[in-house]
Amino acid sequence: MLALVREHVETVKPPRAVYVPYPFGATLGKPRNPEHQHRVLGAALALLEHDGPVLADFHDPEYVEQRGAPEQYSEVATEPGSVRRCDADPATETTRVRQYYTKWVEQHGATSVGVTRVPPSRFRAIIRFLEDYANGKDADMRERPPDVSLAEWIRLCSLDLRAMFSEAKMAMQPGVTSDEIHRWFWGETSVAGLLVRVKDRMAASDDETVSGAAYGVAR
Repeated sequence: MLALVREHVETVKPPRAVYVPYPFGATLGKPRNPEHQHRVLGAALALLEHDGPVLADFHDPEYVEQRGAPEQYSEVATEPGSVRRCDADPATETTRVRQYYTKWVEQHGATSVGVTRVPPSRFRAIIRFLEDYANGKDADMRERPPDVSLAEWIRLCSLDLRAMFSEAKMAMQPGVTSDEIHRWFWGETSVAGLLVRVKDRMAASDDETVSGAAYGVAR
């Protein structure tokens, strides 16, 4: 296993795991660097020589000198409520950002958006659903599969929104780093503010399944 969260590995104790010091979405480190990526994979495969459970660290001195991309919105804000938000309505903002996302897909022919199977042209519906949920309403979407819990559906919606915004940012600003994308999203967009509100409601739930899924919504 290549692990991004050490605490998870220490709890689950898989047979063999390598902790890599990279942000979510970049498990093998910097993209377009196959030599480095092979080093990461080699470190993982080398653990086959050991009896488990074993947890090894992948050391990357060059990355340690960089500021890691935040895993949670709280790593952008210095204190609760201090995250900057633009004045746009989240649905309007999503529509505006989608044009850059479309440009990214046209340029690269691939996307990481799609875990909900809701087309980006209907992401305004996801925003309205999340707004209703954040406002304490009994919200749901017809697109949610019957075998997917509401909490898991919210997490998937969050993943698709964040993926679309990330790819849009790369189209807006070629060469932008993952750290800059995270800080832009959590520090400057109204959609991020909405996800934080959704996370707060989930975290306050008495249902452990719901409260336990809150972490994955705003990270």
